[in-house]
Amino acid sequence: MAKRPILAILYDFDSTLATSDMQNFGFIPALGLTPKEFWEETTRFGEKTGVERTLSYLYMMIRMSKEKGIHMTRDWLREMGKHIEFFPGVLEWFSRINELGKENGIKIEHYLISSGNREIVEGCPIAKEFKVIYACEFLYGENGEPIWPKLAINYTQKTQYFFRISKGVYDANDDAGVNEKRPERRIPYSNIVYIGDGMTDIPAMIIAKNNGGKSIAVYPRGKEEKVRHLFDDGRVNYVCPADYRAGKELEKVMGLIIQSVAIRETLSKRESNK
Repeated sequence: MAKRPILAILYDFDSTLATSDMQNFGFIPALGLTPKEFWEETTRFGEKTGVERTLSYLYMMIRMSKEKGIHMTRDWLREMGKHIEFFPGVLEWFSRINELGKENGIKIEHYLISSGNREIVEGCPIAKEFKVIYACEFLYGENGEPIWPKLAINYTQKTQYFFRISKGVYDANDDAGVNEKRPERRIPYSNIVYIGDGMTDIPAMIIAKNNGGKSIAVYPRGKEEKVRHLFDDGRVNYVCPADYRAGKELEKVMGLIIQSVAIRETLSKRESNK
């Protein structure tokens, strides 16, 4: 039996699948702070020290946890993932899209590329849906608490994972593999979709769109102005409400993309058989 073509869907997490930053739901309340207080303190630290924003928030997580007497282990962070609130339909989205792909002879693979915490994502109910999770991660000491960022992903670094996924080079430390020239890719660029919510996703969305894939900017219902300029500027293919329920606009767009991949694959096979 011939292998089914693969369509890879790459997702941002915060304000794309989750309704806000993942730290806002469990971690920050555990500190006794509001999200506004935590992120303003993180911003002040970054401005004062010149530390990049992603590294700043990772540092502040470690520092503030110690100040509050919280034993911030990997397991504790995973528990924080249980508090995350998702946009409507997210929990059921993956199985429906997988089935839609199957109906069209396409294998769907889901990947996460986030500047949030891998440990928190691992504790949320949709973690099992992703073939690979790329996110910031801590290195832990003998006492089980973080001592250093093991991996930090900011908005420009997200772009490398587009190429890793296309080549099937999943190890984030495999620099040789991702830069190696290969005659065939596991997933063609044209079979990659990136879904994000805005500014931190722009480089990755442009990479997807300019290489023949598709990029979709999602927004909370009633706040289209957040992403409309991305479409007007030609940076994304589509803008849709972040509503993942059956029959909504996002599912309709994804269905058309899946069908277009199926049609393209069928035409390609016919041409090669002539």
